[in-house]
Amino acid sequence: MQKSIKEGAESRGIRLDVYIKDDKNIVYNVEMQASDSRELPKRSRYYQGMVDLQLLEAGDKSYMKLNKTYIIFICTFDLYGKGRHIYTFENICKEDNSLSMGDEATKIFLNSDSDMDDVGKELRAFLDYVKGIKVTNDDFIDRLEEAVKRAKANKKWRRDYMTMEMLERVKFEEGREEGREEGITILVSTLKDMNVPIQVILEKVQEKFNLSLETAKKYI
Repeated sequence: MQKSIKEGAESRGIRLDVYIKDDKNIVYNVEMQASDSRELPKRSRYYQGMVDLQLLEAGDKSYMKLNKTYIIFICTFDLYGKGRHIYTFENICKEDNSLSMGDEATKIFLNSDSDMDDVGKELRAFLDYVKGIKVTNDDFIDRLEEAVKRAKANKKWRRDYMTMEMLERVKFEEGREEGREEGITILVSTLKDMNVPIQVILEKVQEKFNLSLETAKKYI
């Protein structure tokens, strides 16, 4: 499911693409990323902090209650340029690489644009599917494709999908000669035309252009 997190009226909120807690209370945040803005490492740090904030209830005194978490970005590009399908990061002691910090926070960046033999069959098939290459006679991919077909038949999903398509287009517009201001204006206008709720538009504008809440409201 999607999940919105906001701490305080003036803080910058986030809308997580997928937020899951399994039967072992492990929390997973999964994000799709099609454009390389070079900000993903620090964005993953921010997401981790926001997820941790909402995991502890007010009055909790023990940080041991923080869940084991995975922040996962599924990318269509190679963020670190080493040709790998997967980059997994944990907090490790620089002086002794065998020593883990033990905070149970893991960040993973998946790359569909790779030919390296470095992941299992199912994950490779999934990343190839993201890349646009369908593996035949694979039960997992068959089930995935059926799920995609059902999602596309859902009106709300189609609206959300088109919203993300327009956001990617705005990233292109942002880099044009007219500059940042036109990019923000196009984004707001597009989402309004699609009848996206104002609160969602505010969150998208803040996230994509790193604006304060008050500045984002001016564009609305």
